[in-house]
Amino acid sequence: MIDIKKCPCMGINLDKLIQPAILTLLSAAELHGYIIVQKLQETCILQGKRPDPSGVYRCLRLMEQRGLVTAVWNVSDPGPARRLYTITDIGLECLRNWIHTLENYHRSLGNFLVSAKNAICSRD
Repeated sequence: MIDIKKCPCMGINLDKLIQPAILTLLSAAELHGYIIVQKLQETCILQGKRPDPSGVYRCLRLMEQRGLVTAVWNVSDPGPARRLYTITDIGLECLRNWIHTLENYHRSLGNFLVSAKNAICSRD
């Protein structure tokens, strides 16, 4: 039997939106990876849950390989050197595409919710 708390219906798959969330953060400012992890926790996508830092860094590396972000070592700040991430023009284009795609999903989900509610009401 399924554990309902681990069911996708509980929103556990919203972390799949990490890439557009990172791009959104970087569209506002250059950030260190650690700050990105902290700010992601504050986004509504993760509902206050701390993201897996290693997963975020994997995503950042992949995004860098794809040309969506660039990273440079920041050695001017006190303490250990840290990578400073910046969104690229391709990353901004990708974010625009995410916005368009998510707007379409939003409309489709709205239609689906109306149908699902009607189906439940007809059973009552």
